[in-house]
Amino acid sequence: MKPDCIAPDTTLRDALARLDATGRGILVIVSGAGAALRTVTDGDLRRLILKGSSLEDPVSLLPDRAPVTAPEGLSRVAALGIMDEHHVDHLPVVDAGNRVIEILDRKTLSKRIFLSSPHMGELEREYVDEAFRSNWIAPLGPNVDAFEREMCEMIGIRAAAALSSGSAALHLSMRLLGVGAGDSVFCSSLTFVASAAPIIYQGAEPVFIDSEPETWNMSPIALERALDAARAEARLPKAIIVVNLYGQSADMDPILQIADHYGVPVVEDAAESLGALYKGRPSGTFGRLGVFSFNGNKIITTSGGGMLVSDDPDLIDRAYFLSTQAREPAVHYEHKEIGYNYRMSNILAGVGRGQLSLLKDRVAARRAIFETYRSALAELPGISWMPEPEWSFSNRWLTACTIDPDVAGIDNRSILKRLADEMIEARPIWKPLHLQPVFEGCRYYRHGNESVADRLYEFGLCLPSGSNMSPADIARITDKICSCVG
Repeated sequence: MKPDCIAPDTTLRDALARLDATGRGILVIVSGAGAALRTVTDGDLRRLILKGSSLEDPVSLLPDRAPVTAPEGLSRVAALGIMDEHHVDHLPVVDAGNRVIEILDRKTLSKRIFLSSPHMGELEREYVDEAFRSNWIAPLGPNVDAFEREMCEMIGIRAAAALSSGSAALHLSMRLLGVGAGDSVFCSSLTFVASAAPIIYQGAEPVFIDSEPETWNMSPIALERALDAARAEARLPKAIIVVNLYGQSADMDPILQIADHYGVPVVEDAAESLGALYKGRPSGTFGRLGVFSFNGNKIITTSGGGMLVSDDPDLIDRAYFLSTQAREPAVHYEHKEIGYNYRMSNILAGVGRGQLSLLKDRVAARRAIFETYRSALAELPGISWMPEPEWSFSNRWLTACTIDPDVAGIDNRSILKRLADEMIEARPIWKPLHLQPVFEGCRYYRHGNESVADRLYEFGLCLPSGSNMSPADIARITDKICSCVG
């Protein structure tokens, strides 16, 4: 905030009136040349009055006390460190001549911008309150049934199972497709670990597939090469997990054509792409099974949750069975196979229903944020944005870009550090799974001579993209990037 400065001959009355009018809680006494002499609070003035000073006395009667100040250009984290060290909530910023430029306050400095924070609406509480009123708080209930039905209607698919997480949905997809020990499953490499962990749950081997530059998603070229090699070994995979990265659909037509040619079912991991379209059709509806996530950072959230969808109702019926501990239809508890406690609660489904009603608004907001970044940073050298092919409509869950350090004059990791110093959360692009220690030794098929996924990880950056960010938040981020690049 702008500094509120007073001269040493200002009366106590005028100083108190100034504090009352601004409501900032602090003044700075400055010399005739503008140099900071000391800070003044309401308490300082009242203590002086209690010692016998009159309201007409000057503030120069206050005891000399060198103010705690900060130099220009100090990061938020560093400024908060000075405040903590000196137990103050306001910090004057001074130039080389000790002249006050601005005053930092703890409340403003402490405002963190998250990568993708939950954005709640009004309907969520109504559905949750109804769950309390009806005492449907355990897993299953009217909200769960309605959430599944409303999801099917929104994306145009026949059946859905609301579950405790997207990971649970992926795990069930592996069970439903018969993946077991000794099998292999092909999976996009440029993704979060949860996309491949269920393969390991089932005792199978993950085989990782590179990205293509046009979408950053699974490369049809690399996929066909991997399938051709698997057929030569007489060991075709039991499934292919195609991940839609950062809200952008993979190029599903060639992927499905290749998968059909080899007779391998596709699971579409649409955890990040709810609301996206591929050639006008909703993301998550192309594979034998589709998976969505409603984790706290996703485009809509149930705090924790997921959904498994399919145009094969028999598969979803089987998912219902396995997700409720595989309990047989008997009066007593009868179990012929192992199941899981994977169903969503009626309370969380209520949150999901309210969120789902706002999906179009959330997608529009995130797309607008992406365009704001692209416009605000258009003149900076070395920044390239995640592509959106003409057949695609991305939900822009996260605004993702790459930074060429040779052109930008700074690398992505340095930008991450500088943003973090300003209480701004950004992230690198996912570290490819074939580079993760837990998958050491797993096979990997590249798009070409070089790995596209490796390059994207090396240079990629995800910027804060929450649909509840303010224009001031975005300006704060873009201003900092502008000060770093070039």
